[in-house]
Amino acid sequence: MNKVRIYKPFTLLLMMMAFVFITAACSTAQNGTRDQKTAWEQLKEKGKIVVATSGTLYPTSYHDTDTGKDKLTGYEVEVVREAAKRLGLDVEFKEMGFDGMLTAVNSGQVDAAANDITMTKDRQKKFLFSKPYKYSYGTAIVRKKDLSGIRTLDDLKGKKAAGAATTVYMDIARKYGAEEVIYDNATNEQYLKDVANGRTDVILNDYYLQKLALAAMPDLDLTIHPDFKYYPHQQGLIMKKGNTGLKEQFDQTIKDMLKDGTIKKISKTFFGGADVSKKQDIDFIDVDVNQ
Repeated sequence: MNKVRIYKPFTLLLMMMAFVFITAACSTAQNGTRDQKTAWEQLKEKGKIVVATSGTLYPTSYHDTDTGKDKLTGYEVEVVREAAKRLGLDVEFKEMGFDGMLTAVNSGQVDAAANDITMTKDRQKKFLFSKPYKYSYGTAIVRKKDLSGIRTLDDLKGKKAAGAATTVYMDIARKYGAEEVIYDNATNEQYLKDVANGRTDVILNDYYLQKLALAAMPDLDLTIHPDFKYYPHQQGLIMKKGNTGLKEQFDQTIKDMLKDGTIKKISKTFFGGADVSKKQDIDFIDVDVNQ
């Protein structure tokens, strides 16, 4: 015969209270998850995005003093400004050295960074990138009279390469045995003069940036190495991993700006008529890159 379990009133009351507590806790957890705002929603509520940039990298991020005003401008600065405007956001730019930008993004000190930051495989594992708005490749600035004694990439061994420590270009210089000369958010003028006077031998960097940097200082005995076209790459806004809402918003806005010609117009303003938002059809030499 089956036994019928009979609960005493006090025991029954305790069981009912436990059930109510568990139900309430589950409800609270569900509501908490539902009420928690995403990073994009919090940003939209603040009405402002904080973006790291150098302010010293002509023409992508620099200070224009020609008009008598010290205005932060540049290709990426203006692309970000226009994209943020379309998203209903103000922009606060925080100027810092390149080596600190990714740390600032990861720590939440800034919401994003824009400073000609290449989409390497390693960075794509650790961060989110927006849809690319710049395509370029690597070149090398050397002394015009003797190409700084560099004929091939193997000749970088023992040469003094100028740059920031964590860039892909310094990684390439390091891999080929160059001696690193590290700068902290230095201006183009300092970089170029140091190569010209022999303090350093070479600057590996982006073709468009180097072309314009040399055009701004034509009196220096410098040139872009004729045989170094390597490492095709692309750039975009870099954001913290997981901030998919912000990425989606910027992706769509950048797509719209590419379609309506806004980014092309900004590019031609800062890159001497060149449209950097298009890929180049060039035969590139292979380089050994870790990133």
